[in-house]
Amino acid sequence: MTTDNTAAHGAAPKDTPTEGDRPVVELRGAGKSYGNIRALHGVDLAVHPSKVTCVLGDNGAGKSTLIKIISGLHQHTEGEFLVDGEPVRFATPREALGKGIATVYQDLATVPLMPVWRNFFLGSEMTKGPWPLRRLDIARMKRTADEELRNMGIVLDDLEQPIGTLSGGQRQCVAIARAVYFGARVLILDEPTAALGVKQSGVVLKYIAAARDRGLGVIFITHNPHHAYMVGDHFSVLRLGTLELSAARSEVTLEELTNHMAGGAELAALKHELSQVRGVDVEELPDAGDLAAPTAPAPAPASSEGKS
Repeated sequence: MTTDNTAAHGAAPKDTPTEGDRPVVELRGAGKSYGNIRALHGVDLAVHPSKVTCVLGDNGAGKSTLIKIISGLHQHTEGEFLVDGEPVRFATPREALGKGIATVYQDLATVPLMPVWRNFFLGSEMTKGPWPLRRLDIARMKRTADEELRNMGIVLDDLEQPIGTLSGGQRQCVAIARAVYFGARVLILDEPTAALGVKQSGVVLKYIAAARDRGLGVIFITHNPHHAYMVGDHFSVLRLGTLELSAARSEVTLEELTNHMAGGAELAALKHELSQVRGVDVEELPDAGDLAAPTAPAPAPASSEGKS
């Protein structure tokens, strides 16, 4: 005998998000104030598994404050912060890490003179033997580091080489693989391509896509709309602590994203005044109507199926 989940009178049950649809991390109207200074206000953000959420903004837009809230360095002072649908308020980054939220900062928290394998397990070394005679299990750590790096597509000839001898892109990739190995479900990347050249940036973007393909939700913080558009599934543009744009990839073009990122709204407002200035070409500047944020599609009308 089978059971039917259809509600009474033949009406279909109300849709509820499945595990795959529900965000791992979600901010609802979140904000942060430092005394009388409001650094962030009314920000909505949802991070889903196997998706790259790009957060863009110029210096002072609020990107760093957003990172600090999600990673547990600071607590939000307004709105809600949810993990797996449950409200949270982290007191320390370790609490965030316990929920599977890992952050890779620009300085990478590595020791340049230590070997690659040692940096991979820095602070979480494997040991063997009975207490109090436990010692580092070096062979196992080397083997595990090599396997995990290869799983991410990173092949290093010598894990004994100091990590400081690797290129900036390679160090970023080692940090990403380390976060994945230690159980990250959400990976926050703080401008990983900011100090890299074109080729090395491409390497990092490749491994961001690899992390997404392994099921992680990725928050990619950047000020480069071209890098964001290569790998992003959803784009959020911050300006002066507020959310100026929130759009899925299908709702925004690279040109529109670039205009929002470059302060197109201010330039559009000044377009008439700038046209009066000699030597300023305003033909390429956007109009205010070109910068309207995408709106959610209207809900489909209710189906009459199942109604009496």
